Amino acid sequence: MDSPEGTRRYDVVVAGGGAAGLSAALTLGRARRSVLVVDAGEPRNGPADGVHNYLGQEGVPPGELLARGRREMAGYGGELAEGTVAAARREEDGGFRVELSDGRSVLARRLLVTTGLADELPDVPGLAQRWGREVLHCPYCHGWEVRDQPIGVLATGPMGVEQALLWRQWSEHVTLFLHTAPEPDDDACERLAARGIALADGRVEGLRVEEDRLTGVVLAGGRAVAVRALVVAPLSTVRAGVLTGLGLETAEMEMKGHVLGTYVPVDPSGATAVPGVWAAGNVANVAETVIGSANAGTRAAAAMNADLVAEDTRRAVDARRAPFSAAMERESCERVLGDRRHGL
Repeated sequence: MDSPEGTRRYDVVVAGGGAAGLSAALTLGRARRSVLVVDAGEPRNGPADGVHNYLGQEGVPPGELLARGRREMAGYGGELAEGTVAAARREEDGGFRVELSDGRSVLARRLLVTTGLADELPDVPGLAQRWGREVLHCPYCHGWEVRDQPIGVLATGPMGVEQALLWRQWSEHVTLFLHTAPEPDDDACERLAARGIALADGRVEGLRVEEDRLTGVVLAGGRAVAVRALVVAPLSTVRAGVLTGLGLETAEMEMKGHVLGTYVPVDPSGATAVPGVWAAGNVANVAETVIGSANAGTRAAAAMNADLVAEDTRRAVDARRAPFSAAMERESCERVLGDRRHGL
């Protein structure tokens, strides 16, 4: 539907077309809502070989999962705009004007933010090039694929010990590289030793790669330790471009004093503190998995549709009452004029 000035109007605009955004769009389309998904086609998990722990989609490449999602969404009338949301601002009617990166603008009654996170990796040469391949962060996403292989854990904070103990579930050959983390206390050392986890002191200066495959970690001084996978803890921050102008604030997610990243606080339905704006997926939960993001998108879509139903009902009631109000006003006016004519 177009607005009076010709600008395309949607019930919902979704900023971000990952698992959360596409699941929301699919749900909204099936609810007979007009929906536009704005996405640049650059998923956070793009470098990974496959998506895991997604029932019915185990091992599907990330790009293929999104392609399927786009087709399914389109089958119910959902639209896709390639690019990003550059900005969004509140309109006088309570909706939003959404500016797209290609210069166009559209109107939306509601806005869903599923822009995800940006990962800031530790400053080690070669790390970014192996990210999502042998440089990993989530054992539930990638642990099975590197089971029983030599696994290194790059410690950049106090959570390094806990990471090493967790990854020990997938391999007996785990080395904790202390790198920039504080030295473990006696209790931590005892737990590591009890699980057979080796400690390597000193900074990690680089990676050893042979035939396009990670084979080791190079420490200061040149000593190399053989590993086939390296676990890191990236700082994951909200992709906040669309938040500018909406008044949305982010919060830090901490665990044992270590900041894991930032997120947009939401209620259980995904509603933010800004009326009319929802958020779902990693933008609202740093630790969310792909299947969890899809579920969060579906849940947010249902809440948004319910909110729109309530608004549609209020408008219908107002429209129904308007003729009666006008008739009553005319009757009152005629009565007053009649009284005047009769000298009353």
